[in-house]
Amino acid sequence: MATTQARLALVAALFMAGSAHAADVIDVHRDANCGCCKDWIKYLETNGFEVRDHVESNMSAIKQQLGVAPRLGSCHTGVIDGKFIEGHVPVAQIHELQKRDDLTGIAVPGMPAGSPGMDYGQPAQPYQVIGLTQDGKDVVMADYAVK
Repeated sequence: MATTQARLALVAALFMAGSAHAADVIDVHRDANCGCCKDWIKYLETNGFEVRDHVESNMSAIKQQLGVAPRLGSCHTGVIDGKFIEGHVPVAQIHELQKRDDLTGIAVPGMPAGSPGMDYGQPAQPYQVIGLTQDGKDVVMADYAVK
């Protein structure tokens, strides 16, 4: 009996260890010709995410389907756990989004220089990461000032 319990404990430990290291999956929808979108994908992969890359011919339709408000728009749209990630969002806020049931998604509007995937050596611009609540209100989740 002790052997059976030990085996069950070992199987449970292996399962938990495997699930603790499983990568979070983000579906990224992008235009075929966008270089910064590819750079954001590399940034996500470098930070432990598994990315499923979807090249789209109509990004406006994707954004509308996912509930991305035009004021939050950028060049690519990710999806994790059924929530949108619009634009060059840092990993820290993606992890925060996963913990927030009150948000439908997050965005870095526009394409600010210095944000993840937009760091090409030019002077960085300040930007905010905006969360969109279930009732359609914007919430500032992070403020990245120029250093």
